[in-house]
Amino acid sequence: MRLSRTLLVPPVLVASLALAAEVDPTTLYKVTTEGTTSKVAPGKKGTLILEIQSLKGAHVSDEAPLRIQLSGTGVVTPEKTQLVYGDSMRKPSASMKYPDPRFEVPLATQGKGPGTVEAKMTFFVCTEQLCLRQQKTLSVPVTVE
Repeated sequence: MRLSRTLLVPPVLVASLALAAEVDPTTLYKVTTEGTTSKVAPGKKGTLILEIQSLKGAHVSDEAPLRIQLSGTGVVTPEKTQLVYGDSMRKPSASMKYPDPRFEVPLATQGKGPGTVEAKMTFFVCTEQLCLRQQKTLSVPVTVE
């Protein structure tokens, strides 16, 4: 006699997967570099500002990994190349459990000309029902003149 193996999937998991299929996670957040130095004098430092803004009642998870890898091209180099949630300028408080992560990174310059800061981001955006992993790559131009 052969016993058939049946895969039992918990109903909660099925509901979460169905809900995840219905939600476009890119509508739950916006990444902005507003305030980043776009022009820097030679020998001076600029600043990269990178913020993940939550939308529609979502938040960026402070428990799941958030990693940002930074690199520079041309005449611009970020002074820090790895960022994690703890590097955010905004910290949780009694009034704000999930503040939108905001990073401010000094940019070193060498010479004159165009440069770019690249950010490769991995983070989780969450609602009350689910958390979804996101990957995003940004390229921010900075000119030294």
